[in-house]
Amino acid sequence: MCGIAGLITRKPDALARLSRAENVQGHRGPDAQSRVELKSSGWTVAFAHQRLSIIDLSDAGTQPMVRDDNWIVYNGEVYNYLEIRAELAKHGERFKSDTDSEVVLAALNRWGIEEALDKFNGMFAFAWFHAASSKVFLCRDRVGIKPLNFCLDGDDLVFASEQKAILEVSQRQFTLNYQVLGEFLYQSQIETSPSNFLDEVIKVPAGHYGVVHLSENMAKVDLVRYWTPPFETQEPTDPADLAEEVRELFIDAVRLRLRSDVPVGVLLSGGIDSSAISAAVQHILGRDSSVSLLSAVSDHKQFDESPFIDLMASHLGREVHKVQLEFSPERAFELLEHVTWHNDQPVGGFSSVAHYLLLQRAREIGITVVLSGQGADELLCGYRKYYMFHLQQLIRERRYVDCATAIARSLKERTILSQLNIREGKRYMPRFLAPREADIGGEAVRGYTRLELRLPRGMTIQERQALDVSRFSVPALLHYEDRMSMASSREIRVPFLDHRMIEKLIPSSMETKIKSGWTKHVFRKAMEPLLPKRITWRRDKMGFDNPESEWLKHKLRPTVLEYFGEDSLMFKLNIVNRRELLRKYEAYCKQPATGGTIWYKDIFNPLAIEVWLRKFERYVA
Repeated sequence: MCGIAGLITRKPDALARLSRAENVQGHRGPDAQSRVELKSSGWTVAFAHQRLSIIDLSDAGTQPMVRDDNWIVYNGEVYNYLEIRAELAKHGERFKSDTDSEVVLAALNRWGIEEALDKFNGMFAFAWFHAASSKVFLCRDRVGIKPLNFCLDGDDLVFASEQKAILEVSQRQFTLNYQVLGEFLYQSQIETSPSNFLDEVIKVPAGHYGVVHLSENMAKVDLVRYWTPPFETQEPTDPADLAEEVRELFIDAVRLRLRSDVPVGVLLSGGIDSSAISAAVQHILGRDSSVSLLSAVSDHKQFDESPFIDLMASHLGREVHKVQLEFSPERAFELLEHVTWHNDQPVGGFSSVAHYLLLQRAREIGITVVLSGQGADELLCGYRKYYMFHLQQLIRERRYVDCATAIARSLKERTILSQLNIREGKRYMPRFLAPREADIGGEAVRGYTRLELRLPRGMTIQERQALDVSRFSVPALLHYEDRMSMASSREIRVPFLDHRMIEKLIPSSMETKIKSGWTKHVFRKAMEPLLPKRITWRRDKMGFDNPESEWLKHKLRPTVLEYFGEDSLMFKLNIVNRRELLRKYEAYCKQPATGGTIWYKDIFNPLAIEVWLRKFERYVA
């Protein structure tokens, strides 16, 4: 896990300019920083690397790395590097280090970009300079776990792990992207496309690589897709056989992600996803493993997961490092501004602050690599919306008896239907059913194109799951997990997003995922042998939550109103209508904690935009 940056230019000061990127994203790689300057077809190609040492902690892992005149700067982990290394050795390849970086470079040199990528199982972003063809390849892993941004800045091409590094190298102002702002303000959507909040900074899309032809007179990036989440529905499999396949595949995904030369931990939240990872770790390594468990707890009973965390700890016979995530109203906005800077864009809630504090604690107790359960809900239809999509699909198919049975079973089991609320669910409702509310958008965002978040006619739920993996859900979660973990120089690994898990679970029939009133049914059955029943069949999972909705109404109200002052940037830039926002905020404050139609994000999103604008004001045109 590292930071990478690069500059392709005809100007003479490449390394000096690139040092600004190193300085601003140095937290990504505190163990070593190195740069190199190369020449090709009249271009200067400068690479910079900030290293967080995970595998082979020696200087042999220093980057930029060269092999056969080809260079790489690489961020991430290819977990099956030992198997690829053994295959390369059969072809006569020899290695100077024990790093996965050298294996990645050797694989690219021998097999080329497409064949090598097909072999990689991991999370990665890299720039590979292939000297013989005078090309630079900018590549991102299948799901986009590791970030890679670029900007065509005049005749230059700048790329980096973080947007702020590009801003520092370019030393100019950028225009706002009002489509991205509108998606966030109105629909709480982030990372839905290669675009960023600043228009000229582009992401290499997940599952893509870009090619820069140095033989041409101008720098440009030709993007090529090499992987797409599959969604063609598979024929039903015997449930017992499928559960066993899923369990074996999941355990292997966890096994690969335990490869590390530094201490490893698991974020344990008390639900089935993180508990399954913890149980798989113990299944692989035994009860005496050195892998730590780290959990967030709260003094607020309705937000505290301690009973389930303690149950899982007892089941495993392991101690848990508990982190109290309480902070004062005065500190809330100080932390919010801090994490916004690291996040490069508006954050989606105070949960990002909580995540940052949790990873800070991991750093304090010496855990460098952390396993997380992100992606499970998207692969296994764990979100409440999927249950509603399932009922909707049954009705469209005129399977009325099956629909009635599904409703009855959910009510009997006290699962999904008893947990629905209109505040969060309204963005998935038809316009004519959604509650009428004040329009807080300013003139600048009125023209944005609304995203279709519902289940359109003709779309299968599997296709909708694939969209969540590639566009609507997973990219946002991965963005903040990467930024919050790297702010503390920690590495997050996500076994559910092993591409084999995605390719197995998304195409599987709905009956394997939603059954008998339960979501994630096949995974619950798969993990039954390894988990306590109260965890396997738990109904009320909350995640790393906090009482942020009530904070906005009471403790944080004075500061919220200060950010909503008439001189605020979001009003000056016509992104938000102040009068309508204040009207909506007053209605929100009068709304009971468990009622009403205004979601906390309806208030938090404009607040987050204002915090972001103030932190990045000098870069905004």
